[in-house]
Amino acid sequence: MQLNSQNTNMLTQEQQIFEQIKKASDILITFKKTWDGDSVASALALFLFLKKMDKNVEVVAEKFSLDKPYSFLPCYSEIKHELNNLRKFIISLDITNAKVNQIKYKQEKNQLNFIISPSDGFFSSTDITSGASGFKYDLIITVDTPDLESLGQVYDNDAEFFYQTPIINIDHNSTNESFGQINFIELTAVSTSEIVFSLFESLNHELVDENIATCLLTGMIAETKSFKTNNVTPRALMTASQLMSLGARREEIVNYLYRSKSINVLKLWGRVLARLSGSLDNKLVWSTLSLSDFIKTNSTEKDLTDVIDELIVSIPQAKVIAIIYENKSIDEDPKNEPIKKINLLLYSIKNIDSLGLIKEFNPTGTKNLSRAIINLPITEAEQTVINLIQDKLNRLPL
Repeated sequence: MQLNSQNTNMLTQEQQIFEQIKKASDILITFKKTWDGDSVASALALFLFLKKMDKNVEVVAEKFSLDKPYSFLPCYSEIKHELNNLRKFIISLDITNAKVNQIKYKQEKNQLNFIISPSDGFFSSTDITSGASGFKYDLIITVDTPDLESLGQVYDNDAEFFYQTPIINIDHNSTNESFGQINFIELTAVSTSEIVFSLFESLNHELVDENIATCLLTGMIAETKSFKTNNVTPRALMTASQLMSLGARREEIVNYLYRSKSINVLKLWGRVLARLSGSLDNKLVWSTLSLSDFIKTNSTEKDLTDVIDELIVSIPQAKVIAIIYENKSIDEDPKNEPIKKINLLLYSIKNIDSLGLIKEFNPTGTKNLSRAIINLPITEAEQTVINLIQDKLNRLPL
């Protein structure tokens, strides 16, 4: 669906967004299936802001089993995991020749019967028509999402809805495919939350309360690893200062994100460090973990995202980070002993496609964080994967 170019060309992007929001009755906010702090926080900030504008709004994102503990954020429980009742089925009755006196319905096995009694005249089968209503939402806002496919099942199950409904696409990543009718993408911003705050300032800054400010500061802190990444700008620091002056609960955010690490995660982090290797002037770093590492530290593969975050902060020159680890397979061998499978978790910075680096292993995930299963013993898997990645990185301008 295209917006009226004659009208929108005369407006700034912020004004275009405001006009679309003002016209919309029901708004959907959604984000990528691989949740992260910036996407969750910016979505919830938008949700709270639009609620204060008296808009009907919902946040929907595919359930992600490896999401971080962002449940402290205001209205986190409002996030739904699938689009329900997206369309209504309508049965229409022509009452030109007869008026309705009474309507009843009765369910018989797998059939729902409507019993309509006319007050005069009669109805025939030609008086009945049926069809689907329009979609439940008349505007979609995506945040921190590079393409529609990144929405996962939310998009896959209802692709027609996304093609027939206007989309406002807000992001700070260069990998964004500009799939919206309005694409509010600022590559100089350190996070989508920073962009959302600038939007709020242009719309109605007085609506930004403590909860909204807390969400936005959470997104900025999560995306910059507590302002330790090398892309932090003076504008970002000024924005963070403004959010704190508006009541953002920085201490609460830091406590939940960085001071709540369990001793099990710290033990796992120690084992990763003990086997850490690097090449290409540490632009590529990697480590391996055995199944016994998880058992002895009482940790799981879900904890590896925290480990990746620590590596990003601790080794700023790293462009690609790989964790190669053993895990139990769902299958068992004939002796009822668990079969080990070798997994790869690969992180890359914005301009390097992690999926492309290991496409030979049919990876899943996103361009910056992908996973794959390697059908080799762990030592051979490490050698094969690292040689492959090194070869490809040598051909890239790092």
